[in-house]
Amino acid sequence: MPEFSFDALRRFPDVEAENLFASDAADRLLLDEAAPALEATVAHPGRVVVIGDDYGALTLAAAAVIGVDGIRVHQDPLSGERALDANARRLGGDSLVGRYRHLPLGRELLEGATVVLLRLPRGLAELDAQARAIAAWAEPGVVVYAAGRVKHMTIAMNEVLGRSFGTVGATLARQKSRVLVASAPREGVLPAEPECETHPEAGLTLCAVPGAFAGAKLDIGTRFLLEHLEGANPDARVAVDLGCGTGALAVRLARTRPELRVIATDQSAAAVDSTRLTASANGVELEVVRDDALSGFEPGSADLVLLNPPFHVGSTVHAGIALKLFEAAGRVLASGGELWTVFNSHLAYRAALLRAVGPTRQVARNAKFTVMASTRR
Repeated sequence: MPEFSFDALRRFPDVEAENLFASDAADRLLLDEAAPALEATVAHPGRVVVIGDDYGALTLAAAAVIGVDGIRVHQDPLSGERALDANARRLGGDSLVGRYRHLPLGRELLEGATVVLLRLPRGLAELDAQARAIAAWAEPGVVVYAAGRVKHMTIAMNEVLGRSFGTVGATLARQKSRVLVASAPREGVLPAEPECETHPEAGLTLCAVPGAFAGAKLDIGTRFLLEHLEGANPDARVAVDLGCGTGALAVRLARTRPELRVIATDQSAAAVDSTRLTASANGVELEVVRDDALSGFEPGSADLVLLNPPFHVGSTVHAGIALKLFEAAGRVLASGGELWTVFNSHLAYRAALLRAVGPTRQVARNAKFTVMASTRR
């Protein structure tokens, strides 16, 4: 494959650090393995779909090096979409920006596709949903090239792909990466359906589309925060569930404090779709917004922010996202507003919360989690 500067790609606006990278060896291997199939589409724009391209390596290399046009791209995190756009502008300007478009996972993304480049997700349910969608909507002759790092791959991934495709094989490994190749979609495969589960102890029904964190289960950190929400800023008028997941915190607030304007936000498309389903299942109305770290919110526009932050970036344990979200909450909270957050106790976030928001007190602590309330100065 001709030279392409993967090293010039950036993760921005996602968290950047020396041990976090915008591309890896699996991207390079995937493009090498798929190159002949991609070259065959150059004369037929709109036949290539890319799913799970973290920061644009697959999309931009296919466009810039091989000459593919009309690429349709699905990325679950909004930060990934924005990073792809930023990399395209910086590395190629209009010549790259106009070569692809963002779409949700569905018929419009996949109809007419003959080649799909896929970065394997960590969750089998998400992979199953992606495979089902491809088999249901792409061309019968579609070929799927699905890459990952060997340490994160299991034989179960082959089995999941085999439910939707008649032929599944694997390439030789290179630089601790491997590509699964799937073809011959099975007839009658239908797109995946969301799941819902009732949690009587929390008084909630949670719904989730594949790929949403924790699925329809109630995350234990969220469960602990739910137990202590009654004391959260009783004078609040506007509350934000930041990183809403499947919407448990937002729905509880909307149900128990109907005077509040409750806004649920997450950068994950799966989370946003799930929260809307959860709100409907519980008979409440919410404002649900796909947004990255409150970038679309005005300073001082909220009185209460609830947060159960992730403690990893992809497969790397890293505090960067939590710190980014603390700073976002500090910017958006009005004076006297409160950030209520739950986290694994060993992470010791008090100092970071004090810097980003203001005076911080411990609300509750058990063997694993701590709930803190920080007040905006």
